[in-house]
Amino acid sequence: MVSLIEHKFQAYLEGHYDYVYEKTDNPEHGTAILDFVSCSFLEKGRTADYTTTYRLREMLKDGANKEDIIAYLNDKNIPADEITLDQIAENLLTKEPEQGYLTISNALQWRLQYARVVYLTDEVEGISKLVDKVNQ
Repeated sequence: MVSLIEHKFQAYLEGHYDYVYEKTDNPEHGTAILDFVSCSFLEKGRTADYTTTYRLREMLKDGANKEDIIAYLNDKNIPADEITLDQIAENLLTKEPEQGYLTISNALQWRLQYARVVYLTDEVEGISKLVDKVNQ
């Protein structure tokens, strides 16, 4: 039996987060059924933060230099020292990053949000929809 607090918490979560499965509890048997409504495989080049890669790609198209990229990465609070940021900037100047599709929050803890992938209807190289009951 679901308590009032658990029920209210579930309602809160459903209003704020996208789920990739639906869970049905069977209290009589002490089991649950998970029905996956979305499951996607992302190649490593697509697992980066959407906004960060979008802006970096824009900056590179606009002729950004190494110092511009390092300043942007510092503004985004990328957890790296100066040497590492310098190396990242050098790499970005030689090879444009693929567009990432996750939302990454590095506030107090690293969290990933998958809504962009769950609701993706376009074909994107590097993203394979294995289960997609959301966009049918």
